[in-house]
Amino acid sequence: MRRTLRRVLLTALVLGCLLAVAGGWLGLRGWQARGHLENAASLARELSQQVLDGQTGQARRTLEALQQQTGAARSRTGDIGWRAAGSAPYAGRSMVAVRELAAGVDELARRAFPALVELNPQSLLPTSGRLDLAALRGATPSLVEADTVVREVRDRIVGLPTSGLAPAVRDAVARFRAELDRLVEVTTAVRRSAALLPTLLGDNGTRTYLAVFQNLAEPRATGGIFGAYAVIRASKGEVKLVKQGSATELNTYGRPPVPLSKELRALYTDLPGIYPADVNLTPHFPTAATLYREMYRRAGGGTVDGVLATDPVALSYLLNAIGPVQVPGHPTLTAPTVVRTLLSDAYRRLDKPAQQDNYFAVSARAVFDAVLTRPVNPRAVAQAVNTAVTERRILFWSAHPAEQQELVDTRLAGVLPEQESVHNVGVFLNDGSGAKLGYYLHRSAELTVGDCRADRSRELHLRITLRSSAPRSGLSETVRGLGLSGDPYTARVLVSVFSPVRGAPLAARLDGKPKPMGGGVERGRRVGVLAVDVGPGRTRVLEVGLLTPPNAGGTVELWLTPGPTPWTTRVSSAPACGR
Repeated sequence: MRRTLRRVLLTALVLGCLLAVAGGWLGLRGWQARGHLENAASLARELSQQVLDGQTGQARRTLEALQQQTGAARSRTGDIGWRAAGSAPYAGRSMVAVRELAAGVDELARRAFPALVELNPQSLLPTSGRLDLAALRGATPSLVEADTVVREVRDRIVGLPTSGLAPAVRDAVARFRAELDRLVEVTTAVRRSAALLPTLLGDNGTRTYLAVFQNLAEPRATGGIFGAYAVIRASKGEVKLVKQGSATELNTYGRPPVPLSKELRALYTDLPGIYPADVNLTPHFPTAATLYREMYRRAGGGTVDGVLATDPVALSYLLNAIGPVQVPGHPTLTAPTVVRTLLSDAYRRLDKPAQQDNYFAVSARAVFDAVLTRPVNPRAVAQAVNTAVTERRILFWSAHPAEQQELVDTRLAGVLPEQESVHNVGVFLNDGSGAKLGYYLHRSAELTVGDCRADRSRELHLRITLRSSAPRSGLSETVRGLGLSGDPYTARVLVSVFSPVRGAPLAARLDGKPKPMGGGVERGRRVGVLAVDVGPGRTRVLEVGLLTPPNAGGTVELWLTPGPTPWTTRVSSAPACGR
């Protein structure tokens, strides 16, 4: 009996020692893999900068070093011992997750990044007013492959279970997922650019576009009224600005030139189809673009292939990349001052609307010419455009259905989606005072996910703060406008709160007191509409409760009307109901 017990104890001791050795070996391997992955992360950041700066030779060397690190990390976590440990009852999930992380990074380094390294960023930018379409077409297959690989890796990592993981591994998975989401945005945008730009820029026939300048001094749901416009012609990659004008030159209509749905008419009456300045009372940019295009055609301008919209803040981002731009007879446009120059100073210097419209037109031409002709840093331009698109300050609609379908799920399209995986709450502002006081309006929004109801719908709590820095006197007649609020220095803001799809607004309070809401429906979303008057120096606080559809997740996003200054926002999500 004693001998049997001793044998059992000895066997247990030997097994324990073997497990301890194996655990130490796996721990050492894991530590080594972590070191390789940390080195790879540093090299990846360096590689990104070199690619965007066009330093192809250095980027190739960096990529080679990166592949060595990712390959080492993958080999450290992909052998028989590590795979066997993956079936262990406690640490196994973490071991599998680390192996998948290392394999995913290595796939990116070997199959996706080489195409991006060989891409010349200058090929995505015009030189002397022309884009090299042949170079762009040649790069397309490898860019499509890179985007495919990134998506495959993202899907694999998203499929990893996060429950039961060691905290450090769980955090690494979460960070890698976030980085992959951002990388997918980049590779998708590059792939779409390479695929669409040749056609958009006249490779298969001349294209004509209407570019409109959103004047943020008079808010509309997509940003500001469509003021000055330009006609852009593209042929075989060569881009020219061929005509400029003002929305005031377009006709007004007794009935909309494009039929409006009953839902739109219930929310906005017929105004979007009567006045060119009101086409974007709706936040759905394709509706606004379609109306404006038809108004331009009926005014004798001809048929265009698409509509592009931008605003002064987007111009400030571009000026950061290309430097100051001189405007003959007017102040030089610079990144720090262009918003004030165009939305405030112009109304003090120039008394007549025709002078103001002409100034906006010549300013737009000057910036357009500079972007097309100056040598620029691709990284700086890419950052400027990406920021503007993210903030929905650059919008584009194509009259060609196949092209529009390719863009429809991007922020560039400005499409108010009728289906969503994350609950979107929209806060859209329209001027109700007939004035240009939007420059003085400062905005903030807080959105908090509240409790679950019995049907697993969620209550959302939205808090909007509007503050006016307008003076009490001294503004020009153009800025004071019609004074429909009763005081020419008080801005009347029509706030439209869009619920998530199949959700609903519940109730509203203004400065702590109940406030009745008008209502309607647009693209599957219930809308609450309130008029808020904001006098000089005043702050108004609007609180709105909303409801999500049943079985809702706890992740929410805000979609906001871009303004002259950024919104201050805070979004507090929560776990899905039942978790």
